[in-house]
Amino acid sequence: MTQRAELATVLDRLAVDGLITDYAVAVDDGDWTAYRNLFTPDGRADYRSAGGIEGGARDVADWLAGSLRPFAVRQHLIVNRRVRFGVLEQDTGDTARVRADYLIPLGRAGDDGRDGGVRAPDVVSGGRYAFALLRTDDGWRVRELVVQEKWRRPPDRTG
Repeated sequence: MTQRAELATVLDRLAVDGLITDYAVAVDDGDWTAYRNLFTPDGRADYRSAGGIEGGARDVADWLAGSLRPFAVRQHLIVNRRVRFGVLEQDTGDTARVRADYLIPLGRAGDDGRDGGVRAPDVVSGGRYAFALLRTDDGWRVRELVVQEKWRRPPDRTG
């Protein structure tokens, strides 16, 4: 591999990493316009393993907005990112697959407003994301996202 090709791969990895981070930030901030813009026009997401829906990015963003509305505090932690670049129409590097583990604490804001919303999370879940990405004229975009929830700790109702 030439230095030019190695540099291109490094730049692609950085761009892909940025896209995955932008995904987490969009969901955590409830920025559903930004969420939709992360996807190709035909991009799809599948949250069924986490009790959600599967569909186009617009429909899924609407579902997420409603489902996450009760949780004022969200913090996606996406780790162990494995990136593999592929080939589309004989032009190397046009596609990428990313597998990454996640941990997501979700919390409701304090009822009395005195704690500033800082408290233990109400729900925590973990699993793995599988992203299928495509290089577009606007940069890397999500063509497909599949959520594989592995576990969930529901709220503690004993306290």
